[in-house]
Amino acid sequence: MAARLPHRRVALKWLHWTMVPLIIWFLIVTPDVALSIGGRTAFLIHSNVALFFVTLSLLWFADLMRRGLAGRPGPKLPPWARRVHRWLHLSLIWGLFLVALTGFLLGLTSATQLRAGGFLPFAPPLGLRDANEIIGTIHIYEFYLLAAIVLLHAGFHIWRHVRLRDNALRIMVPRRFHRYL
Repeated sequence: MAARLPHRRVALKWLHWTMVPLIIWFLIVTPDVALSIGGRTAFLIHSNVALFFVTLSLLWFADLMRRGLAGRPGPKLPPWARRVHRWLHLSLIWGLFLVALTGFLLGLTSATQLRAGGFLPFAPPLGLRDANEIIGTIHIYEFYLLAAIVLLHAGFHIWRHVRLRDNALRIMVPRRFHRYL
């Protein structure tokens, strides 16, 4: 008999909290920083973390496309906050997908074969230097915009918890931290 998969909300909660340190990692450790800290080994570690991040991003996006948003706005939210709730969550998941897409386009426009994690070739290099520079700039700004959306998302849910006294944080935070909420 096959092992049961976790319920969707449990899986998404794990996915959600796994993405937080990864986003912080990429805010602090850029490829240049990884190279300067530990050379090729640190760069390969960074590349493996990126492969993991992209895999999770694509899984989350696929779940969104297949089943829609898992979170519901909740009864205490005013109409404007219901709209913000939906758009924040959609922006996050689409933003993760677009960061993965521009990463793929970086590999596609590169002059050399890029390998995710140092082993997985992910796009045939076309050697389009100008396009590569433009896409690289878009990729960087896109990631920082995604980080800003993450902060807005966190602020929105903290506002909900403090101002409306709803259970949104309790739903997403692991039980061991509930006593602090």
